[in-house]
Formats: sequence, structure tokens, C-alpha cells
Amino acid sequence: MRVLGIIPSRFGSSRFPGKPLAMLAGKPLVAWVVEAVKKATSLDDVLVATDDERIVKAVEDYGGKAVMTPSELPSGTDRIACAAGEFADDDILVNIQGDEPLIDPKLIDELVAKLKNDSRWSMATAVTPIKSSADFAAKSVVKVVLDRDDGALYFSRAPIPCDRDNESDINSGLYVRHLGIYAYRGEFLRRYIAEKPCQLEMTEKLEQLRALWMGAKIAVVRTNDEGVGVDTPEDAERVAAILASRA
Repeated sequence: MRVLGIIPSRFGSSRFPGKPLAMLAGKPLVAWVVEAVKKATSLDDVLVATDDERIVKAVEDYGGKAVMTPSELPSGTDRIACAAGEFADDDILVNIQGDEPLIDPKLIDELVAKLKNDSRWSMATAVTPIKSSADFAAKSVVKVVLDRDDGALYFSRAPIPCDRDNESDINSGLYVRHLGIYAYRGEFLRRYIAEKPCQLEMTEKLEQLRALWMGAKIAVVRTNDEGVGVDTPEDAERVAAILASRA
């Protein structure tokens, strides 16, 4: 069994072109992400999956490994499967967003442990508490309903679970938001990328709904860390200040 951490990183971005190469506190964003991910003790190797030679060079300049993948791949999930090349059914592949240089390496280790320690799960992901009614209502915040074992029942951009009588407390622990990090078993990842997107996925624009539609069981790790992503130049300035303060 191998455990691979793979970071999809594309040069193109509608809101922030060239984002992976944006300089934050002296290093490009993608190099900071690689550095953080390497601190996860469960990973045998860390790769950046990209479609741009400039990103390959930036990663290698800072001691990381990068793999070129076709630009036309439909999703980050397809990109990590392509970057991994040949992988075994019992391998674990962790898909880590390329715009979160402040990711907690312990979260990666917890996701890997979920799959290593319990064979019923096909994949694993993470959630954090929703802290405001505005976030609960926002379509940009993906909500998750969990079962008694912290398995995912459904993901939605709609405010779920619906409180019919408007009596629930947003801080009760029932309401959680999805964080975009995934760990897959090799066998399931291979089946997943071979499956066409289902209607649920296309309606909600959420890839993980394909996995539920296929009958997969998705383990969920709870964390209080909301993560700090870099989506805009303003985000980059804010995160750069945090990184500089840690130096």
C-alpha cells in the first residue's frame, strides 16, 4: 500500500490568473502548499499535478515533485488519478487543494487513518461547523448531512438539514460545511473517474454527489479549522501576512 498526497494546480483561474505562482512571503503559493503537505506523517510521497511547465519549475525549484497532466482533464479528481499513474486497489490517494498553504497536516493524517482503519469507507473528506446563518443560507457554502457514524448522507448548496419549525440553534453541531479535501481508495478512484457525471452532480455542481450516487460510503472527519484559501489577490496578501508572521 502506498499513500500519495496529490495537489492539483492549474495556471488558469478566472478570478486570479497565475495564482499558483503568486509570491507569498518570498515563495510561490504552490511551494507553500507542498511544504505544508509534506508535514503529514502518513504520506509516502507528495506530487503536484499541473498542466503548466512554469508550475513544474516552481515546484522543483523548492525541492518538490511535479507531474505534467493534460489541460483538458475535466476535474481535479481526474488530474490526481492521471498524476498518480499506475496505482493499486489498496493505495490511498489524497486530493489536496492547491490554494490552501495553511492546511493542517494533521487533517490529512486523519483522513488517511479513516481509510486505513475501516474498510467500509470508499473515500473520506472533512467538515467544519457552520458559524453563521448567512453561511448556512449561502449557495457557495456546501452543507453536509451526516449519519450516526459521521458518514455523509448528502451534500448540498441548499441549507440542509431543513429546520421546519425554525427552532434549531446554528451552533448545535448539527450544521456543518464541507471542506474540499478528499482521500480515495485506489480501487474506488478508478471506478469513480470511469463513471459519467450523474444528474445530481450536474445540478448541484458537486463532484462528490457522483460517489454517493454510485453507492459509495464517504467517511467524514470533523475539524474546527475552516482553512484559509487563496482565491483572490486580496486573499494572497492576507495569507502572506500570516505566513510571514510564522517565519
